[in-house]
Amino acid sequence: MESGYVHMPEPVIASVGASPLGHTDLPGRDLFSLALAEAFDELPAPADLVEAMYVGNQSESYEHQIMYGTLLAEWAGLRHVPAERVEGCAAAGALALRHAVKDVRNGEHEAVLACGVEKMTAAGTSGATDALSAAFDRAIEQRSGVTAPSQYALLAQRYLHETDATERDLAEIAVKNHANAANNPRAQFPEEIDVATVLESDPVAPPLKLFDCAPVGDGAAAVLVTTPDLAADLDRPQVRVAGSGASANSIAVAERDMTEIAGARVAAERAYEEAGIDAGAVDIVEVHDAFTVCEALLAEAAGFAPAGTGYQSYLPPAERATGWTDVQLSPSGGLKARGHPIGATGLLQALEAYEQLTGTAGDRTITDAETALLLNEGGVADAVTVSHVLTTAEAR
Repeated sequence: MESGYVHMPEPVIASVGASPLGHTDLPGRDLFSLALAEAFDELPAPADLVEAMYVGNQSESYEHQIMYGTLLAEWAGLRHVPAERVEGCAAAGALALRHAVKDVRNGEHEAVLACGVEKMTAAGTSGATDALSAAFDRAIEQRSGVTAPSQYALLAQRYLHETDATERDLAEIAVKNHANAANNPRAQFPEEIDVATVLESDPVAPPLKLFDCAPVGDGAAAVLVTTPDLAADLDRPQVRVAGSGASANSIAVAERDMTEIAGARVAAERAYEEAGIDAGAVDIVEVHDAFTVCEALLAEAAGFAPAGTGYQSYLPPAERATGWTDVQLSPSGGLKARGHPIGATGLLQALEAYEQLTGTAGDRTITDAETALLLNEGGVADAVTVSHVLTTAEAR
């Protein structure tokens, strides 16, 4: 008698691509075309492979454009495939990846395109500020005029008050990420900086200064999620998506503990559980360092650092406090220096992990890395967090 068990395919990432990041005259659809061209270089055309498509996009206000699923499917030459825009503020890209992974795992499709795009500079500084502020609770926070930097400044003030961290420690996180970005040809800011540059930069929302903050920029990314068999047929190096997790917390900062990012902890733990690992098994993590304090908080939430010591993320593993793992944080340069085109950010994290785990990351390669964690958050801190565990094809 048959058990009724149906083997579900294991999702893998088989190809990635990105546009240039930063300020550009190109509209979102053209940025997407550049990402798509890189992802499908030496592959069949998207129309010959892709069965569904998800687009991460934070806000329609930048280009006054909704229906991004349909628009980019058309731009990719796809017809009559399911194509959806997904939104979770800055976690939109990771949500697109999560949907693609679930489609393949459920056997619904064999090849799904997860992509993300944002044309932030089209709206100018005031427009970008307003678009990002839409991620705050309207009744409690938006109408008071708070901005993203001021919200994160509240978290930073509280973190500095409750821990031994100093503004210099936060500055060191920025210095570390710029040093990583110096080896990343995709980075928006591939220049190294020193602590004095950060500490002497203009105040944005104390204690956060200009160099504590990720930049505004444009960009797109594309990730092909498929089955191991199809990836092998395409003769592509593949990375397993071993686990995925997501969690939503209160949208309003006023309703949350500002130094315990509980939603991110839950999302990471769910991904670990699905992958059958714990935090100690992670070699590389791409964290959502929209502001330097985010890296400290997320290092603790993901289980890499004991409470109150996440700010030591810039130190070599041997110099961190007892209880830290040996994880390397944001070898791409993170949002801070690689860039943060909102809807594409979660997929840029996946791109970095793919290149690290397939040995194609060049001078920034972390030797012998087999497991990566992606942490992409939307709203302030953990209003929504999406996590993925990626491993080399050989790791089990």
